[in-house]
Amino acid sequence: MSTEDVLRPVLVIGGAVAVTALAGVVVDLLLRRADARHPETPIWGLLRSCRVPLQLAILTSILLGTYERADLAHGDDTRTAVTRVLTLLLIASVAWLLTKVVAAAVELTYHRYRTKARDSARRRRVRTQLTLIQRVVVFVICTVAVAAMLLTFPQMRAVGTSMLASAGVIGIIAGIAAQSTLGNLFAGLQIAFGDLVRIGDTVVVEGEWGTVEEITLTFLTVKTWDERRITIPVSYFTSQPFENWSRGGAELTGTVYFHLDHTAPVRALRERLHEVLLGCAHWDGRGWSLVVTDTTPTTMQVRALATARDADALWDLRCLVREELITWLREKHPHALPKVMTAQAPLDRAAERPDVEVP
Repeated sequence: MSTEDVLRPVLVIGGAVAVTALAGVVVDLLLRRADARHPETPIWGLLRSCRVPLQLAILTSILLGTYERADLAHGDDTRTAVTRVLTLLLIASVAWLLTKVVAAAVELTYHRYRTKARDSARRRRVRTQLTLIQRVVVFVICTVAVAAMLLTFPQMRAVGTSMLASAGVIGIIAGIAAQSTLGNLFAGLQIAFGDLVRIGDTVVVEGEWGTVEEITLTFLTVKTWDERRITIPVSYFTSQPFENWSRGGAELTGTVYFHLDHTAPVRALRERLHEVLLGCAHWDGRGWSLVVTDTTPTTMQVRALATARDADALWDLRCLVREELITWLREKHPHALPKVMTAQAPLDRAAERPDVEVP
């Protein structure tokens, strides 16, 4: 082995690595300076996450372009194998770089909209739409990348040519088999652009109350109040009824019911409710009331109503109102609490003495 055979691969590989490292340093330096000059936008910091796939793409492209010219391989099989590996790495790195760029573009778009829009419902809607669009674009990029990798193998090209003749039958079979998946896919797009439910909305599904935490093209995750996660197919929200407490605004009205004795001082109880609400930070001041809604032979039903800014504040407000009013009634008007009337049943003396005949 001559000195030229040793120095040639060292120069080619070392030069490619050096150029790649230099390009990474230059790009990172430029992005840092741009981020320092324009701190109001996060795009430059987001683009810095693209440095690794960018360097990998530069390295593989340089090696792929200089490999055959440098004549590093002495056999056709070795040259073909190395070229194929470099091509696969180049396709993967480019796909990785594109997904990073798409993520940065989505974050920038949402950041600009968030700084301008004051309505939280609109911000959640845009966030949901951008997230689903990002997932669709990433899926397309990955699909194209995998297809491009498979086409680098001559065997796959021959298989693809032979499969074109039966593409119609395969398409029908695949459509029937993937009917549920395709239904969830279109349902996800309908949710994103139909504004049915958004990330951050408070929903009640199958009797479970929670907040929408994640929306994908096929499923939706709801985080309940006790930190459980419920995964539901997105097609459920286009075919089944559900409660969306955040649609049309996050403000809500809550009720608390009491079963009290007929002697309960309703007017004094109404004044006490107003005092409790005035001292509670969860009440938004939009409205309140206390009325008798029903009566029974032993009790009457009293409904306390109050408003809150969102579902979490409403839950805390209802618990506070229930606790404060019951405590006030127990301390100030204990007679107003419901009573269970009991009386001793008369004894049947004859039944106790079976030997005595009843006339």
